Amino acid sequence: MKLIFLGPPGAGKGTHAVKVSKSLGIPHISTGDILREALAKETPVGLKAKAYMEKGELVPDSIIIQIVLDRIKQNDCKAGYLLDGFPRTIAQAEGLDKKLTKLNGIDSVIYFSVDEEVLINRITGRRLCSNCGANYHIRNLKPVKAGICDKCKSALYQRTDDNEETIRKRFSVFKEQSLPLVEYYKKKNLLKEIEASYKSIDEVNKKVLELLAYS
Repeated sequence: MKLIFLGPPGAGKGTHAVKVSKSLGIPHISTGDILREALAKETPVGLKAKAYMEKGELVPDSIIIQIVLDRIKQNDCKAGYLLDGFPRTIAQAEGLDKKLTKLNGIDSVIYFSVDEEVLINRITGRRLCSNCGANYHIRNLKPVKAGICDKCKSALYQRTDDNEETIRKRFSVFKEQSLPLVEYYKKKNLLKEIEASYKSIDEVNKKVLELLAYS
């Protein structure tokens, strides 16, 4: 099964992507992670991306798409994959669709719909492990010991951009650039929407699996 998870920052895409990928036995592909991997390994396309980044320029869609394609052509993606964080724009979605014609297209797109005020509450309360990167929340997903990671016992921290002003700007960018993807995939009969504002992580995860079971 080939999946895309869409949603505004803080909607829980990454959290649910990890759970669903384990349930379905398919790799969770974060575009941020594979871009960093391509840079670290200095792959041909990674070097192209690095040239733009060193000049402080955005990496062109064509390069990002190629990095994604290089990843999904790997053996562990034969049974499917889950894209998290890509595409972000209509141009990226169209570019991906053109390249996927020879590899078979996307099966389903899950859109996590969350109210802006709920997102602000979620993100301002988010805490990350300084060592292993595990996610916590001061209200919704507390560690056993305050300020300490359950997994590796390292200190938790708050990202400097996890503040209300920055979150509202990011949400505004999402509405302008990425929200049109909802209609784009709806027209292709691929979109499945989940209202995730007030549901627990387990409730949303159960709903995702239910929707995919009938896709």
